[in-house]
Amino acid sequence: MASAALPEAVEPKKKGSVRFAFACAILASMTSILLGYDIGVMSGASLYIKKDLRISDVKLEILMGILNVYSLVGSFAAGRTSDWIGRRYTIVFAAVIFFVGAFLMGFAVNYGMLMFGRFVAGIGVGYALMIAPVYTAEVSPASARGFLTSFPEVFINFGILLGYVSNFAFARLPLHLGWRVMLGIGAAPSVLLALMVLGMPESPRWLVMKGRLGDAKVVLDKTSDTPEEAAERLADIKAAAGIPAELDGDVVAVPKQQNSEEARVWKELILSPTPAMRRILLSGIGIHFFQQASGIDAVVLYSPRVFKSAGIIDDNKLLGTTCAVGVTKTLFILVATFLLDKIGRRPLLLSSVGGMIFSLVCLAAGLTVIGHHPDAKIPWAIGLAIASTMAYVAFFSIGLGPITWVYSSEIFPLHVRALGCALGVATNRVTSGVVSMTFISLSNAITIGGAFFLYGGLAVLAWVFFFTFLPETRGRTLEGMSKLFGATDEDDLKKPEDTTKEKKLEMVAATN
Repeated sequence: MASAALPEAVEPKKKGSVRFAFACAILASMTSILLGYDIGVMSGASLYIKKDLRISDVKLEILMGILNVYSLVGSFAAGRTSDWIGRRYTIVFAAVIFFVGAFLMGFAVNYGMLMFGRFVAGIGVGYALMIAPVYTAEVSPASARGFLTSFPEVFINFGILLGYVSNFAFARLPLHLGWRVMLGIGAAPSVLLALMVLGMPESPRWLVMKGRLGDAKVVLDKTSDTPEEAAERLADIKAAAGIPAELDGDVVAVPKQQNSEEARVWKELILSPTPAMRRILLSGIGIHFFQQASGIDAVVLYSPRVFKSAGIIDDNKLLGTTCAVGVTKTLFILVATFLLDKIGRRPLLLSSVGGMIFSLVCLAAGLTVIGHHPDAKIPWAIGLAIASTMAYVAFFSIGLGPITWVYSSEIFPLHVRALGCALGVATNRVTSGVVSMTFISLSNAITIGGAFFLYGGLAVLAWVFFFTFLPETRGRTLEGMSKLFGATDEDDLKKPEDTTKEKKLEMVAATN
């Protein structure tokens, strides 16, 4: 697993027209606005919820972070749902669930009802987080997959910015009304999203899994750079789904497996994986863990509290500075989308985490100096804390933020992709929940500067993990990822029960 053994990146093919795939990716990724809006709006709304409902810091921590835990229900259910009804209708389902959750939060009369609304919204967020990158990766040509699969993170950032703007816009409403409008208005985008998504095509890989080759060919022709690439992608997907290469037609029978599909997937991915599959799983879960363990939600959710610790007291100035964080995140995520397929995942990721480490150390140092002089204003320390926060979100957005979703959506083989991505999202949300629900208590215990020194240490571990384990995936087809993780040929990651089709699959793999 040493870095020296990592395969070289493959230069992507020259891009053709990807307008159709671009439109599909935009619509699918818009589901990520739901999570982003909730994160952004809660950072400011929490100031008023605490005053209005008179809740303790502990209850506030739980309220802020519990949505991440609730989203586990949605992320695991989304895997089965998307394999059952398709990727497209799963996106619609996610939007409907979030609409109900936002409606409940907007009309909450007490802490209990607010928590129930967050439970419902959390399920919708879990669905959205799992399905958006999966659908986008499956519909994208290899030449533009990094660009298109980074869109979920773009829309998370856009949602965060909308949440911050909502805080600023409704902060002047009466106390009992302001935070309810901030939360309830989040239902509006989900309605528009559900209607727009109905115009998207279904994922070609899901269509092949259901034997609908004719429909899959239509989608692949529209989302590939060339007709030859469309035919190659179809052959790859058929091989991964266990359909013999010579079997053709608009609708074909998909070979049944000896064991149930669900049991087989769990066996291959969790219970008895090959070494290559184990490394894929570790990479997918590891990148999600470190994305959140490095403290991004502590900065985004609690940025008003961080800036308050830095000496900014006025509520309007707090929310205004917080909006600047949102603008910075959004601008730099847009930069990242254009670099993923030009520079590659690995260089961007390592540079991003390196910058995050430096920014976290500076932020922690600035806040520590301010904390040691509570009765005096130290302009340079305040400036350092604010600049470091901006730098941190910028470095996160240009690498670790989008690459996490791009990488985890493209490395899992087709037949375990839904479960693998669900496990990655679950890890992401649990880690995010732990960070969100412990930040105030952690800051009280080891100071707010000490908390960010801790996140900086975790970011160092993240850099070492990424350098050691994660190979470059730029330009590779989704069905050709296994060799990057130690497989000797494509059959190392195929279904164990499919030994009767070994020769046919070898012939297809040899054409890649």
